[in-house]
Order: sequence, then structure tokens, then C-alpha cells
Amino acid sequence: MLKFNKIFAIILCITIVMTFSTGCNNDDKVERNQIKTNEIKIEEIEKESTGVVSDNSGWKLWDDENHLTKEGRSATGKGAVVSSGKYEASQAGLEIIKAGGNAVDAAIATGFALCVVEPNATGIAGGGCMIIRNKEGKNVYIDFRETAPSAANPYMWNLDSKGKVANGENKSGGKSVAVPGQVAGLIYAFEKYGSGNLTLEEVMTPAINLAQNGFYVTPTLLKDMKSVKDMMGKYPELKNLILNKDGNYYNVGDLYKNKDLANTLKLISKEGKDGFYTGDMAKSIVETAKKYGGIITLEDLANYKVEESEPLQGTYRGKTIISSPLPSSGGTHVIQSLNILENFDISKYGIYSPERYHLLSETFKMVYEDRAKYMGDQEFIDVPTFGLLNKYYAKALADKIDMNYSQEYKADDPWIYEHEDTTHYSVADKDGNMVAVTQTINWTFGSGLVVDDYGFVLNNEISDFSPESDSPNSVDGGKKPLSSMSPTIVLNEDSTPLMVLGSPGGSRIIPTITQVISNVIDYDMDIQEAIDTYRMYDNTKDKIVYEGGISDETINKLEAMGHKIEKYEDGYDKHFGGVQGVQYKNGKLIGGADSRRDGKALGN
Repeated sequence: MLKFNKIFAIILCITIVMTFSTGCNNDDKVERNQIKTNEIKIEEIEKESTGVVSDNSGWKLWDDENHLTKEGRSATGKGAVVSSGKYEASQAGLEIIKAGGNAVDAAIATGFALCVVEPNATGIAGGGCMIIRNKEGKNVYIDFRETAPSAANPYMWNLDSKGKVANGENKSGGKSVAVPGQVAGLIYAFEKYGSGNLTLEEVMTPAINLAQNGFYVTPTLLKDMKSVKDMMGKYPELKNLILNKDGNYYNVGDLYKNKDLANTLKLISKEGKDGFYTGDMAKSIVETAKKYGGIITLEDLANYKVEESEPLQGTYRGKTIISSPLPSSGGTHVIQSLNILENFDISKYGIYSPERYHLLSETFKMVYEDRAKYMGDQEFIDVPTFGLLNKYYAKALADKIDMNYSQEYKADDPWIYEHEDTTHYSVADKDGNMVAVTQTINWTFGSGLVVDDYGFVLNNEISDFSPESDSPNSVDGGKKPLSSMSPTIVLNEDSTPLMVLGSPGGSRIIPTITQVISNVIDYDMDIQEAIDTYRMYDNTKDKIVYEGGISDETINKLEAMGHKIEKYEDGYDKHFGGVQGVQYKNGKLIGGADSRRDGKALGN
């Protein structure tokens, strides 16, 4: 039986740093229109049937034994840096910059490209969230998270003796499908915050070309394709995305085309979000879900709304942390984790020391206790967000940590501190305009349901709700599930930009982003070094799981403190996220990309 695991919960990470102007004169527009006419067009290109993802510097994504390479993932630039989960998606973002687009335009192009080249992780029937900060200092949060169908309710599941949903119907199949927000969210951001120099059709053209002309299957993609063998048995349409025309698995380096998806994207580029949420495509989405027990309706699709608000803000050692509010718990708990760590001089401990790992473990245990007890969609329940982010509350939690012994923790009471959180991509320019986006279809290949003739898989976001009816994160009609998405922007003490980052990784996103931020601020690492450093997590409350870098002496000391220690069997692995980030340092833009997955930064 296939083991669905939040290892495979996906959130893309793309970071684009660039130079752009928020306005232009008529001459500029004429010049840009000429450039875009020459460069942005749908083209039929014959690619080699096999190949390797590479650039003209000699870098290759994998070696002759099909192992991902670690070196060569970063990039620097003066005008633009794009760091995404896929080389081809980074190229898409840069193409839009060269055609006169701004940071938001580039983010939208990169996001749609990732829906093509990372079908295991994201897609147009997923959802996500976005933070935009402009050079004037205005911060905006755009929520395009999936929502539960109107017919959903807390009592819709049959639970077994262990409290799990019978037959796993909340994890795959029709009932696992939530109302998608991806298309609406990207188009909303493009229409409201794009440059106005390019049309939606032009911004989506790189993604259309990738679907139509193909891209090369990576070791990461092939591994995920093979991991859903059991799901293909349940939902045979999935074979159309997983197997080649001969009915076999692809090989690493094979050319992968999805002409159905190319046609779907062309339709959306011409008709906008209505091309997805109404009409024949919407009917096919509903029929596909209903065929396998789904409850999503045409009205659910037509009524989907993108929401805009302000992101959360906190501080860490004088730096400003800007991150995602609910229903993503990620931003809340990244800031809460940093608030706790701020009470300790963590930099005096070695990066792989037992003291640092102990401190991180105790911090994450407390944070996840609060997450389980308090967090949910605040449109449906009261959540003590400001209490959780309060520095005095963090100090009270920090005071509980014994640096000599591991402990168990019960959730405290943040209400007394209260006033009235998978792929990711981020965009920023030298003037301080930044965009951070996280998008997902949840687990590997989502629900497993493919919409016939349209070439995309439906999400299984309902699995992010708790099956327990009394949970603050129980399912209900129109409700958004809890998430760990943490698109994050960090500013210096003078409010100039320091970095923008994010990661996939399900519930491990929170410890991943916390550790990378601490690596940069506490250990003075550059973004690539901070990403490359080995990681750990402890959100299971019973053991530290690590990927490498710890000596036997450190393990022995941690065990003496009472910790259970477990090395992840695959070591340096996608299980620990896939951070893509861009840092401002010494007048340069530095893009960092995670070699745990297929990430690559590009710059110009």
C-alpha cells in the first residue's frame, strides 16, 4: 500500500530578484512592446528526445549515475536573479524580465511554468499564498488557498478505532479535492500588481511552450512518478501523466510533453480565470471529482474568491520578519520560533553542536504544541495570533527550556498575551520590490485524479484538515485548511531588504525556514551556505530527525539529555525541504537554490 507522507507535501520555492520600474513613459512602452513581440511567442520547437538539464557554463543537474549534483546551484546578478525549484521555471521568469515585465509579472510566469515542469508538486488545480512588498514599503498578503466544498462538514468522515478516516478517502480520490485557488490567485496578482506592460497571454507563453515542446525528466520527478504506482491502480487516468506512450515509466532525461495542458493554458491565457472556473473546464473538474466520490460543485468553483490582507510582522535580533498569516500557520510559528530562540545566544554554539540541536528541538516541540491546540481558519474560530507572537509569551516559553535535559511540553495559554501558518518562489529587485509565493497541490500528484483532455491533476487539500470534528482545524464548507506555508521576507534594521525565501516540505517548512534565517543572522552565512547546511526537525515530539553533519559525540550528548535521535535514511534529501532564496549582500543580489531537489538560480 502506498504510504502517503507529508514528505511529499509540496510547496514550490522560486526566488526572483530583479531591477524593474513601477512605471514607464510612452517611449519605454514602445521599446518594451517591440522586445516582447520578438521574444515572447508560442513556438513549436523540436527538442532532442533525451537530454540533461544544463546550462552553457557546463553545469548539469545530475551526473552520469543520475545523482543530483550539489554544486552550481547559486547565481549572482545586478539586474535580476531568479531562484526556483526548476531551471526551466527560472528561465521563464528571466524571459519576462527581459521583455519588460516587473517582479510580479516574473513571479506569475514562473508560477505557471512550475505548474508544467513540476506536476508532482504543483499545478493549476492547487492553491497557495503570496507576499508582495514594494519599494515604498507597502506589504500585501494574497491568499489563494484552496477551500472546502460547500457541502463539506465536520462529520463527513467515517473514523476507525485510531481516529483515522476509513479507506483514506480524505487523502486521495474525489472527497479529497478542495476548490482550487491557483489560477485565480496568480491572475489576481498579475492584474492588480503587474507592470501593465505585458498581457496575460504573453506572461503565460513560457509555460505554454514548456508544455507543448517538452522538458527533460529529472531523477526527482521520476522517483515521484514511481512512488504513486498504487494510486495509478485506483485512478487509471493518472497513467496519462505518469507513463509514456508505450505504457512504461519514463527514463531520466526523457523528453516529457503535455499538449493537453498546453491547450488548457492557452485557453486560460485568452479567457482569464473564467476559462478555468466556468464553462467546459469547470464541468470536467466537477465530473472528474464526482466520478470518484467528490462533492465539489460548479457553484463552488464559480464562487471562489481570492483574499487580500496584510502579512504578519515580527522581529529577530533587530531584523524585521514578514511572513504569512492564517490560514497558513507557517508565518506565525516561524516568528514564534525565532522569538523563543532570541532569548539565547545561539551563535556561541557550533552549527552541529548538541546545544544548538537541543535548543532547536525544545523550541519546535513547544511551537507544535501550540499549533495543534490553537490554529485553524480564523474565519471560523478564534485564534490567539498576537498572543502567540508576543515577545513576553516567547520569554515564558524560553524560560521552560532546560539546557541539560529534554522535556515534554503542554500548550501554554497565549490568550493572556493577546491583543484585540509545496513549492515556493520569491521575487525581489535592487530597489527593494519583493514577491514571495508558495503554491501546492499538497501530496505527490495530489488526489491522483486527472481531468480528461485538460492535462492536470486535482489537489488533495482536504487531507490538510483534521478528521476530528472538535478540532480547530476540522473540515467545514468554505473553510480553508491549516498550512505550514511560510513565504518570508527579512529586512535589515533600517528596513532595507536582507533576503526573501520559502520552502516546500509540509510540516517541516517551519523548522526549515527558521533554521535558514538563523543561519544567515546568527552565523553570518550567505544564502547558499545557509541552504546547504544540514537540517533537523522535531515536530513529532518524540525524536530529533536529522539528515547528517552530527558527530557520534554530539549524538551521545543528545541521548544523554534524553533525546531520541534518528538519522533520516536517505540523508541529504527532499524530505528536509527545498529552500529557494535571494539575499542582498554587499551591493549584489545572491540567489541560493536547494540541491535537495531540482532548484537552480539564474541571474543577469
